[in-house]
Amino acid sequence: MDNEEILDDIGALVEEERTLRRRAGGLLPEERARLADLEVRLDQCWDLLRQRRAKSEFGEDPDTAALRPASEVESYRN
Repeated sequence: MDNEEILDDIGALVEEERTLRRRAGGLLPEERARLADLEVRLDQCWDLLRQRRAKSEFGEDPDTAALRPASEVESYRN
């Protein structure tokens, strides 16, 4: 997955997130679960993009960057 593909994924995820957040009257339980999943997936995509950019900046192969597990990426918040 290259940077443009990652950015395309981020754009699609953000649009879905915005659609859910704009819902009047609240969200159904499955929509709340989907929103939580979207937030995690977005964090993973941004992390992957940052890894790729850092590797490129320092002369490494950006294709060696890997999607990190949700548990790892989400722990960055703490």
